[in-house]
Amino acid sequence: MSAKKVRYIILFVLGLIVTYIVFDSTSQPSVTELEGGFKEVAAYRNENNTGPITRIYAATVQDTLWEEMKKYGDLMPYTKYGSTEVYFFKDGKPFPKELKPGDTSFDPSFKPDCLGKYIKDANGQVSFSQMPFRP
Repeated sequence: MSAKKVRYIILFVLGLIVTYIVFDSTSQPSVTELEGGFKEVAAYRNENNTGPITRIYAATVQDTLWEEMKKYGDLMPYTKYGSTEVYFFKDGKPFPKELKPGDTSFDPSFKPDCLGKYIKDANGQVSFSQMPFRP
């Protein structure tokens, strides 16, 4: 085989690899593909870049689609040894506009309107609870 043919084969293979990488990175699922009309309304991230990163989100949803809420949480950013929390609220109902770390991530007056709570902890364990603040 001539050196010219080998060069063309290598370029062809490299082209296939680059095409696959571009396709794979642009075809990842996103929250816009989920049913429920999710809208992020508040977010918090601690400024600690050397230790555990804490992320807290509040999102509104048009319907109580529990599986879609869990999928939404799974798609949110997560850092190993950090934590990600997502609180879901019904679209059109009151929701927090500001979040903070701690046992209560938002003003307690919003608790009755919280539909779901998604947590991915420092060990990567996921928990999802429906109506987490109702007795």
